[in-house]
Amino acid sequence: LFFAAMAQCSTVRIRIFPAARSENGLRSRRAGWVSPCGATHQGKNSPHREISSRPPAGGTLVLPSRHTKLSPHHKLPPRMELNAIIEALLIASQDPLPSDEIARLIRSRVAEAEDVRSREIEEGKESPPLADWLLALGQTDADRVNTAITSLNESYASHQRSFVILERPKGWKLYTRPEFGEFVRQLFPGRKPERLSGPAMETLAIIAYRQPITKAAIEAVRGVSCDGMIQKLLDRDLIRIGGRAELPGRPLLYETTDLFFEHFGIRSIDELPNASELRKIKLPEATETKDQAEQEMQLAFSAIGSPAASAGNDEAFADSES
Repeated sequence: LFFAAMAQCSTVRIRIFPAARSENGLRSRRAGWVSPCGATHQGKNSPHREISSRPPAGGTLVLPSRHTKLSPHHKLPPRMELNAIIEALLIASQDPLPSDEIARLIRSRVAEAEDVRSREIEEGKESPPLADWLLALGQTDADRVNTAITSLNESYASHQRSFVILERPKGWKLYTRPEFGEFVRQLFPGRKPERLSGPAMETLAIIAYRQPITKAAIEAVRGVSCDGMIQKLLDRDLIRIGGRAELPGRPLLYETTDLFFEHFGIRSIDELPNASELRKIKLPEATETKDQAEQEMQLAFSAIGSPAASAGNDEAFADSES
């Protein structure tokens, strides 16, 4: 039952990364080109024409130095929508971003612009007022971010885009859709999809649904020794030692990691199939002998001292596992 429930949510997700740039810092686009500073140049009507309207013939981009005096036009960026700003942050960030952090980053940029304008006014310099749309961004909160992300996902779906924004325990991330996985894997020919054997999945499912849980309790459910399975799940960084139980011998407690949620595409344990029902099932009585306690201690030291297994080490989950 545990194994069947876990199998329902074993969807592979592959994260997308920002496109790489060439050595000279340029990256082609359908309607223009991109400079290393991120400004898009699209000809004579470009808002950045004072910098340059086209890449030089030699392919080298010459930008003004930081000491170059820019006109007030350059102090005010073109109008930016909240959706586009959030999308840019998610693409640029390697880590998940929670809604409140996204809102803080946006407000921070507005506050920075206000501080710059205040200093310029104090110095007697010309400084145009901030645009209304920029001031409105200063009121961004987590609810507005969530609404914008919902709008982005709806837009992606309606335009059949290849990616989607998903929420994970630590925040939002941009992912490619599963149906494009086989194409994306061609970028990494040396890597194989991680596969867990049946016994490994059973052990992981028991830990996921009943965490934190001792090794003796896991073995009471499975009916066989789980030393090997637990060690391999620790090596894969799918589980971790979460403390000690208030039981005789203080046995170790095991729980799932952030990588577990990432691998199965869920935000919390409550999103597992039939989570509330399965957690109510009474487990068999678990007893731990002195020998088992010593074995568990050795397992703990081994887990602390060994690095996580590489993504391509599928031999660790061979069909011969017990």
